[in-house]
Amino acid sequence: MDVVDLRNFYAEQLGTVARRFIGRGIRARWSDTRTLRVLGVGYATPYLGLFRNEAERCLALMPAPQGVVRWPSLQPALAALVEEDDLPLADAAVDRVLLVHALENSSDPVGLLREVWRVLAGGGRVLAVVPNRRGLWARMDTTPFGYGRPYSRSQLTQLLRETWFTPTGWGEALYLPPISRRLFLRSAVAWERAGATISAPFAGVHIVEATKQVYRAIPMRRERRRLVPVLKPILAPAPGAAAVSRLDPAVRPAEALITPARARR
Repeated sequence: MDVVDLRNFYAEQLGTVARRFIGRGIRARWSDTRTLRVLGVGYATPYLGLFRNEAERCLALMPAPQGVVRWPSLQPALAALVEEDDLPLADAAVDRVLLVHALENSSDPVGLLREVWRVLAGGGRVLAVVPNRRGLWARMDTTPFGYGRPYSRSQLTQLLRETWFTPTGWGEALYLPPISRRLFLRSAVAWERAGATISAPFAGVHIVEATKQVYRAIPMRRERRRLVPVLKPILAPAPGAAAVSRLDPAVRPAEALITPARARR
């Protein structure tokens, strides 16, 4: 989805409700981020506000196909447009990575997670908010969670293990139907409490936390090709030219063509 559509969704009443419930699930996992460096990938700015005044550093990186908007709006910008498989950060640069509207919209989720693994410090954690394949939010395209590829819990587990992460905690959010009517929005708290109590499988999103496996070897990255200017050809005598000139009187070297008068000069 375009970044403008994402921004407009979170400005609506349904988006405000979704941000509140997902934010609770995120905060339950990361209750204290003081002295930590937090990175958001995808469109995580609606939730990075939970940590911006607490963490040591808070950054937002948005993929190029999606686009980027200024964040925060009234302070120095902390958001940048990047390629998801080539994040402009050094190895082990951050302590926490928050993925929102990222995995389901990525053309290469494996490459994205391996790049996240690279920039994540040893013992760091990643928290991914991903649409649930069984939920109603993934079946309706009236919200951003209805776009891209939804995941089941087993698919997420396999994807994380393939990219050198170990899942450590699970949570769900958005049990209410994705309908913008006031009746559903007023009863949103009751929907969330009922769904969390009975552990209903039709939650809108998964909230999975995973840790980095530090014993994995860092894969070699292919270097970018550099253009090398073409060298101009230089004329040189053939290797056997001198030997042929000695055997055949008709073939004379260049020195023999110089007249005696020019040689004296």
